[in-house]
Amino acid sequence: MKNPIVSLEISMYPLHKDYEEAVLNFIAQLERLEGVHIQTNGMSTQVFGPLDTLMPAVQDGMKSSWSDGNQSVFVMKFLLGDVHSYEHDHQK
Repeated sequence: MKNPIVSLEISMYPLHKDYEEAVLNFIAQLERLEGVHIQTNGMSTQVFGPLDTLMPAVQDGMKSSWSDGNQSVFVMKFLLGDVHSYEHDHQK
């Protein structure tokens, strides 16, 4: 498998008072990537695209967020394939 397409869910928890700015800056870095699809909500950011594109960008974003000495926790889940258009039935 050369460069699989993956689905990545990221939750970032900055441990300082400027947390909103830190999260928005991290997302802005990801939005500059070409060939990826990004969805955000109040709990996480989902990114869908080639693994070889996402991994360096996430690493750079993490380094950037820590560059001022502030702490942030990152929680990530990876899944093989692009599931951004996956639909399921919530009816009971």
